[in-house]
Amino acid sequence: MTPPAGPDSDSAATPVLDWAPCQGENGPLNYDCATARVPLSYQDPAGPQISLALAKRPATDPQHKIGTVFTNPGGPGSGGRIPPRLQPVVSARFDIIGFDPRGTHDSTPVTCSDDPADDATLSPVFPVTEADEATAIRRVGDVTARCAQHAGPLLGHMSTANVARDLDLLRRAVGDQQLNYVGTSYGTHLGEVYANLFPQRVRAVVLDGVLQPEEWTTGRLPGQRSEPYTYRIGSYLGAQTALNTVLRECAAHPQCKFGEPGATEQSLHRKYDDLLATVHRGPVTLTDPGGETDQITYQDLVNRMLSGLYNPDAAADLTPYLQMVYLAAQHPATPTPAHVPVPAPPRFSHADETSATTAQQDEPQNAFNTWFNAVACTDSDNPRDPQAVGRYARLAEPAAPGFASAWVYRSLPCASWPVTDPDRYTGPWNRPTANPVLLVGNRLGDPATPYEDAVSTSHLLGRARLLTVDTAGHGVAYDGRSHCVDTWLDGYLVSLTLPPERTVCAADRGPFDPQTTAR
Repeated sequence: MTPPAGPDSDSAATPVLDWAPCQGENGPLNYDCATARVPLSYQDPAGPQISLALAKRPATDPQHKIGTVFTNPGGPGSGGRIPPRLQPVVSARFDIIGFDPRGTHDSTPVTCSDDPADDATLSPVFPVTEADEATAIRRVGDVTARCAQHAGPLLGHMSTANVARDLDLLRRAVGDQQLNYVGTSYGTHLGEVYANLFPQRVRAVVLDGVLQPEEWTTGRLPGQRSEPYTYRIGSYLGAQTALNTVLRECAAHPQCKFGEPGATEQSLHRKYDDLLATVHRGPVTLTDPGGETDQITYQDLVNRMLSGLYNPDAAADLTPYLQMVYLAAQHPATPTPAHVPVPAPPRFSHADETSATTAQQDEPQNAFNTWFNAVACTDSDNPRDPQAVGRYARLAEPAAPGFASAWVYRSLPCASWPVTDPDRYTGPWNRPTANPVLLVGNRLGDPATPYEDAVSTSHLLGRARLLTVDTAGHGVAYDGRSHCVDTWLDGYLVSLTLPPERTVCAADRGPFDPQTTAR
């Protein structure tokens, strides 16, 4: 099979990595840092360069070291420099390296504006009225226009294909002949692109919480190019499935705060739908015993639910929140706890929901939405009419009330995004790799990357195996929720042992099981 068209990394110089202990506020940290210099454009490999920030946890058994595992937590735009802690059997045999992808964080960053408020505008709270939509379209368009004037040439070289070319240079820089990689959420798309740009350089690639690459980029059918990418990938459907799972589990567990005697999944759905309709008509006021109040809007409730569904363990907090808002709607004069957390916008990232290190959580995030859109909008085809985004959101609403708007409007900036990346990758996606790729999917509801996308991608890629997990939530690899999953990943990374076809892993505990049952 002939290589896909486009530049590659072979003609670029190998970066020199000068590792030294990373410095924190209180002195050296327990990993090493380095900076790599890579081409701004792989069409001009000897031209201008940008920097990539890396960090490494060295193998704990260097005498039996196999190589390096590179990681990406998703986003796009989440901080990836701080490498995660993998299982001891993997950390013994591999250096673990994380890096901030081009244009983000401590790598050479893209900025659309010096005003942090502009970045927040690129992730608007999804509108519920025509006036809100018109305001969001105008404000987002103003920021993308300023971005075109301010960002500089890097903005047009932010596609995942260029990150994959960077990754290939990093692989070469550490001396590995083939890539070992663990990618979660959007990080799975980086793995998919790498596997098809450099199929013979794949040793072990784990994709957890899988984005379907056709849907992310162009759509499976020609007519889908004019759909917002956030409509194509169907994250809202995964969120609805995850909600169904939580309500079903809630009905089966008396300790669930949103439950009631004799409750069923269907009765709790009616209760939830009634609450959603109530808040859609107007905000609900939470009043604490001291008289302080918080207004819970429809968008607040939907985004709080969506954020909580990322991690099944959060259901223990999610259902009390639902009950609190429900009681406030039914009995407005009754005092309730106020000051609930402000939800984050939806994103294709697992790091912020589970095991992010303190260093990652403390990193400045004021340009995250710029970085998110700089990648997503250059990777994907989208309508250029911003009003089309709202039409598709409304089209999706009946299948996933609230979640559809929260997700589909996330791509509003792409309708006026000022640049494209001519070196993006849009297929083919079926190039046979030197070794099979291992996909992991949660079939009880993933609120960002639906399980159906993992199934589809397992058939689409040239060589792949799917590991199914009976749990909900976004991602599951190495987050302590399934010993079965982690054991299979250990065997694959260390010895290239794949789980048998149609293997299904269980979660170690359900969302309402006592924490003491966790391993």
